[in-house]
Amino acid sequence: MEVTIVGTGNMARGIGNRVLAGGHGLTVVGKEQERAQGVASDLGEGNVSTAVTGAELGGDVIVLAVYYPDAREAVEQYRDQLAGRPVVDITNPVNETYDALVVPADSSATRELSRLAPDAHFVKAFNTTFARTLSSGEVSGQQLDVLIAGDDGAAKDAVAELARDGGLNPIDAGPQSRARELEALGLLHMTLQEQLGSGFASAVKLIT
Repeated sequence: MEVTIVGTGNMARGIGNRVLAGGHGLTVVGKEQERAQGVASDLGEGNVSTAVTGAELGGDVIVLAVYYPDAREAVEQYRDQLAGRPVVDITNPVNETYDALVVPADSSATRELSRLAPDAHFVKAFNTTFARTLSSGEVSGQQLDVLIAGDDGAAKDAVAELARDGGLNPIDAGPQSRARELEALGLLHMTLQEQLGSGFASAVKLIT
């Protein structure tokens, strides 16, 4: 599978590590070539291609590894190219003080993005995992859970395959409407970091 990650931050590196660990191809898209190349260097340049924002998007799965405002900008820019393809929204649309979500109470970042590109197959995933933990894929010997929500079965299956191949545990959280709850969980996980003193190295784990 070929995966394109839009973004050059820590989450791009974390998810990129898992993509490569699963044996998939990876392209990193950045606003500047230098930044995209920096991610490639950290991940291992021989396995990673780079592109600059505005170039045609390739890949079987597109991952929006950016903050919510930047995700909106990317979806608007690439609307036509996203049609018919799985698009992973990892965002937690928090306010500037990180204590509330900025999307409408009856919506989610994923739903708002899907309205900008209604022909794309948006999937919520990776928003409850932190970049530090994705680099290794586990916390305290526990495999990371990746909660996945979306309306298109094939798109969710593709994201689950990526997670599973990368050593993670994909869990189907239901339709796209569940993205709102996943974003609330992501926000809660973020706000607990100071109390836990974990430095964004904790994980949300379901035990059965």
